[in-house]
Amino acid sequence: GRCFCDKCSSQKVALPRMCFVDPVRQCAECSLISQKEVEFYDKQLKVLTAGGTFLVRVDSSEKSETMVCRLSNNHRYLFLDGESHFEVELSRISSMQVLTEGSTPGGCSLRASGMVLQYKPPGSQNLQQLHMDPADDKRIASAWLAAMHKAAKFLYESRDQ
Repeated sequence: GRCFCDKCSSQKVALPRMCFVDPVRQCAECSLISQKEVEFYDKQLKVLTAGGTFLVRVDSSEKSETMVCRLSNNHRYLFLDGESHFEVELSRISSMQVLTEGSTPGGCSLRASGMVLQYKPPGSQNLQQLHMDPADDKRIASAWLAAMHKAAKFLYESRDQ
């Protein structure tokens, strides 16, 4: 409920996710953050909830299982479904590494080729490692990995705010 002058808050940003019908006035710094949020919610979140198919290995196991990995509708869990099913609570993830291929000294764009997650399962103090490599449709899996990377970066940057 504060009033903001045009000099310090000249940007107007649509925030439909927050149920604002009309664009709201924001300062330049907040406007950039809000635009990143809108882009993330409009593009990346759809990719993450749709899921991708991966070959999944837990810890140093040699056996991998084909699983669909997707973000839950409440955005708090990664669901992995195949012959077995398990969930990883996002708040229990301690590190995430997106593996890439296609790097060249000339600056060629990289393509996501896999992911390694470290997390603590409920009731355990030991870290488990989850290895995910694209399975059937590598294009969809790569898009999912890129969206997951953007989500992690977005969360990391928002913690610094």
